[in-house]
Amino acid sequence: MAECSYAIGRQVGVLVDRKGSVYHVIVGDAKGIFIPELTHYPLGRKVLRGLRLIHTHLKSEEINQDDITDLSLLRLDALLVIGLRDGAADTVTMAFLSPDIERSGYEVTGPVPFHGMDREFEDFTKFIASLEEALGSGRTGHDVEDKRERAVLVSVSSSSKYDQEDSVEELRELAASSNVLVVDTVLQRPRKINPKYLMGEGKLKDLVINAMNRGATLLIFDQDLNPSQTKAIGDMTELKVIDRSQLILDIFARRAHSRDGKVQVELAQLRYRLPRLAGRGTAMSKLMGGIGGRGPGEMKLEVDRRRVREKITLLEKQLESLSRARKQRKARRVSQGLPIISIIGYTNAGKSTLLNNLTKSRTFVEDKMFATLDTASRRLRFPKEKDVIITDTVGFIRDLPKDLFAAFRATLEELEDADLLLHLVDISNPRFEQQIKSVEKILSELSVADKPVLLAFNKEELIAPDEVRAICRRYNAISFSALEPRTLKVLILELQSRLFSTT
Repeated sequence: MAECSYAIGRQVGVLVDRKGSVYHVIVGDAKGIFIPELTHYPLGRKVLRGLRLIHTHLKSEEINQDDITDLSLLRLDALLVIGLRDGAADTVTMAFLSPDIERSGYEVTGPVPFHGMDREFEDFTKFIASLEEALGSGRTGHDVEDKRERAVLVSVSSSSKYDQEDSVEELRELAASSNVLVVDTVLQRPRKINPKYLMGEGKLKDLVINAMNRGATLLIFDQDLNPSQTKAIGDMTELKVIDRSQLILDIFARRAHSRDGKVQVELAQLRYRLPRLAGRGTAMSKLMGGIGGRGPGEMKLEVDRRRVREKITLLEKQLESLSRARKQRKARRVSQGLPIISIIGYTNAGKSTLLNNLTKSRTFVEDKMFATLDTASRRLRFPKEKDVIITDTVGFIRDLPKDLFAAFRATLEELEDADLLLHLVDISNPRFEQQIKSVEKILSELSVADKPVLLAFNKEELIAPDEVRAICRRYNAISFSALEPRTLKVLILELQSRLFSTT
């Protein structure tokens, strides 16, 4: 390698697996080499890839930052640099990852004389085995038995620090709802958003290296990524890259059980994915590109897109059919002359718990965001022997993905039929004011903001009574605890008064 490198005036490298077989030979330029895709050695959940890189430095330069970045990003077993002098191998320097991620995250041994290398470096197989064990145990809080996805949350925003932290905290709750373990959070507020990576390329590499050091399998961006950004960031790392919208869509896909919900979620997912379809075989299009021909990879991509569009059309027709069924059910309710109350509110405000305790029903309840997605309607009888229909709707959230909003619009439009909207708010949530504004914004987008609304604060038992009374006075609202039926009397009387005061 040294003779070859000296003769052509370029750096030369080889990738070697743990059996000692050469996987790839690389010829670079005088300053560096370009490492190809390592498709036959995927990283997955492994700590190290199983390949070591050996390459030359023409002037015996020290291991540089580009070398360390390659080592860290690719999770190589080790990086060995052969320094040349007068056309022959002179020194050898080895770099390898370190379990001490709070410091540099790597260690360098050498340079040592080339001919004394055997005395300096121990048996490589034993060394790698002990290194992997150290790296695995050094990952912060890493339980090898825990098979959940491990994520780093990322926010790159020009908004205020308070809004950014607030949004990331909500993202953390969404991740928990999707059974994702958050291992780290990265917040950045650049002067200018990078159109390709959101953050600078160097910062992104540092982010990816940190994520890998912590055993992450997933990067979740709080900001929506356009297709080109998703691809650019994905090209830099083998970690999965998703954004806030995709995380919410995943939660909805897990939680939808009714036919309406499943159709709406699948439609939203397809609309989200259509512009992001890049096709695994697009590289094949280079075989026959330009005027006069289209490559087989591109043809496959067009076929995939057409199938997605056809599926979207089919789901839209199903949605129309389900919408007609809902209108028929509505007509029957109207014929009975029963008033309708729709419970609305931010996700995890306690809507399903309230419905259960008001109507003695058993709607699924869990302390997670979007625990229930399917609309539930029950009959509620007031003390004056008057009945109403009370409906639990899907929870709201700020920046609801537009594809999801469009798909669920048919369900949410049922709010138009409501005689009263019961806006439930979690008073214990420090973000409840922003949550109220988010719900009001969605109501405005649905053109139902002029409907009568009763604002009610839930979970009063978690806040000091004086504070609860002050907040209720400020918002002209009532309060109770959906977990304690004895406190619901004030709500029932207020609902009865609003609906039947003239009768």
